Amino acid sequence: MKIGILGTGMVGNTIGSKLIEKGYEVKMGSRSAQNEKAAEWVAKSGSKASQGTFKDAATFGEILFNCTKGEVSLEVLRQAGAENLKGKILADVSNALDFSKGRPPGLLTDSHNSLGEMIQKEFPDLKVVKTLNTTNCSIMVDASLIKGEHDIFVCGNDAEAKKTISNLLAKDFGWNNIIDLGDIVGARAAEMLLPMWVRLYGIYGHANFNFHIVK
Repeated sequence: MKIGILGTGMVGNTIGSKLIEKGYEVKMGSRSAQNEKAAEWVAKSGSKASQGTFKDAATFGEILFNCTKGEVSLEVLRQAGAENLKGKILADVSNALDFSKGRPPGLLTDSHNSLGEMIQKEFPDLKVVKTLNTTNCSIMVDASLIKGEHDIFVCGNDAEAKKTISNLLAKDFGWNNIIDLGDIVGARAAEMLLPMWVRLYGIYGHANFNFHIVK
């Protein structure tokens, strides 16, 4: 399977590297086809890794991962092109963080909207699945880094797309506890966990933790 990664930062690098390790072909997209970070990633990742523009990655991938900063995600997807996104699954792992008042960041959205919904609204032919945004990128791709029971969330309007992403999370990233929050409106709840995550990061001084729902 071919996967397109939108974004060259730590999250895109980590997810892309794990997917290469698992045998996928992965193209990392950025604003420039000659992006230096993407080139470094390709050089260390082997023959199944490649790079290009956002449009190139969107065209290449059967499944896409949005690993861009939330405040630019919509613009990145516009650059990728609606015609190249049509009918594809997008795992949206980003958070719309607001650093305008310094650190710790807040959110650019509120309880009445979410980045996941904004993406789905603007690109109705894209199958958006919100997931992985509630934990550190190292844990995203290796759930075993946290000992004991802990959870990851998925939500989206397309049931088959959620199933496809959930299967990838379980098989390739080691997630046993996947909680379906329903349609894409569930992204509001998932994204609003970020202020709690940021607070806990400040208390613990590291990101090696995650959430678990007990019932």
